[in-house]
Amino acid sequence: MNYLSILYLFLFLPLTVIIYHIVKKKYKWRVLLLASYIFFFLISGNLLIYLLFTTLSIHHFGMWLEKIDGECGKVLNETVEDKKEIKEQFKRKKRKVLFLGILIQVGILFVYKYMPFFTVNINSIFNLLNIPYQFKIIKLLAPIGVSFYTLEALSYMIDVYNKKINADDNLGRLALYLAFFPQIMEGPIARYSETAESLYEGHKITFKNICFGSQRILWGILKKFIIADRLNVVVKAIFATGSNYDGGLVLLGAISYTLMLYMEFSGTIDVVIGSAEIFDVHLPENFRQPFFAKNISEFWMRWHITLGAWFKDYIFYPVSLSKKMKKFTIKARKILGNYFGPIMVGSVALFAVWSLNGLWHGAGWNYIFFGMYHFVLIVLGSFLEPGVRKLCHKLHINRDNLLYRFMQFSKLFILVVIGELFFRANTLKEGFRLFGNIINNFTLNSFFNNEFLKLGLDRADYVIIIITLIIIFVIGLLKEKGVNIRESIASKNIVIRWVIYFSLIMFIIIFGAYGPGYAPVDPIYANF
Repeated sequence: MNYLSILYLFLFLPLTVIIYHIVKKKYKWRVLLLASYIFFFLISGNLLIYLLFTTLSIHHFGMWLEKIDGECGKVLNETVEDKKEIKEQFKRKKRKVLFLGILIQVGILFVYKYMPFFTVNINSIFNLLNIPYQFKIIKLLAPIGVSFYTLEALSYMIDVYNKKINADDNLGRLALYLAFFPQIMEGPIARYSETAESLYEGHKITFKNICFGSQRILWGILKKFIIADRLNVVVKAIFATGSNYDGGLVLLGAISYTLMLYMEFSGTIDVVIGSAEIFDVHLPENFRQPFFAKNISEFWMRWHITLGAWFKDYIFYPVSLSKKMKKFTIKARKILGNYFGPIMVGSVALFAVWSLNGLWHGAGWNYIFFGMYHFVLIVLGSFLEPGVRKLCHKLHINRDNLLYRFMQFSKLFILVVIGELFFRANTLKEGFRLFGNIINNFTLNSFFNNEFLKLGLDRADYVIIIITLIIIFVIGLLKEKGVNIRESIASKNIVIRWVIYFSLIMFIIIFGAYGPGYAPVDPIYANF
């Protein structure tokens, strides 16, 4: 079962909504918790035990950290002298407890997701060094969504440690925060302070929430069924035997995968946020028209927003604001100036962020390369920005005019497509082979002789994709200009509203990619 399956959309979600609506307010959160564990069991089976263990452990560590704070306050009230030293002693104790809590969660994630990758590479190093020993490669089945709920678990403990939130003594509320079924598989990665209380309060289901939630779900279904599932045919064909195609078709595959990934992931998130909205739970947004960004740095502020925010708050800031890095910043400012100095220092923290970002997506050298690729692009963009600004001023180029914005978009799209090519490649070596094919063997002959129509889609499929992309582009443009599409539709009279809804439903039914010849895209980010 996934969020775009018939089982979820027409049985699981409606049944949960009905039961939630019927029961008394004090039982509503229990309905959500039970539904969440049933959902997780249906997709991960007995691996549910690891979600339970994570919940119990962060509950324990949260209470432990709060207990230390209580002990510290008690001692400080009874002591007149050496208060600074007492605070430092308890802070060291808290730091050890937090480290242990993080070690347990990261350890579980490492064993299930990364141990085979590191074992293979250690064995390869042993072979190069002629060391006659090989570690046994053990592959374990990881729970679906483990990377997502692990980050939420870590954020909870760190926020308790930093006193941003109080430790929750209600195990049920904490369990629901971690397991809430709409987001357990693919996010968004919510903080405890964003959703825990609203999940537990048990809000009424209103007609407005049902309407708005259903709108969002339909929009996600459109992206997934019409574009992502259709492009999946091309992507599978090209990346299966990419070396057999010329550079033009490989580029088509890379562009198709980029669009497919965005439509599948953002479409799923639309369904997730829409599902939560029915229960009056407002999950954080995960996408904000990323292809309208002006540069690669802004692109990643708009794509998978909650993951980027997590890395910023829990990796980038702790590294860049550490005592050693502050001293380094002062020295860098003196040598490189007030602009380039902080960028150079920030690059150290950014390196840590993108190394972990690449690994978070998967245990493979192509994912690590993907992280380093974007790290280099972002740092390079920051260093070149003053020069670009001066050059545009000197040449009297308006950076806000349509031509310049189109050039920015073109450059950004090319850079993103190259990154996604390596991201999708089966191995890093295969990624370089495919990229080399685009550079050294680029031709449009496959389009002139209709070779591209042998990949599984006909001309009508490509026309449908282009028309749907134009619709999505227009909607995105309106959102960029501050137009609230859903509020605008809601303000129309009932006839216009239902014409829009019915048209959207019929568009999906008529042009959706299902049946013989099409293969639905598996939930891509659920595997991360």
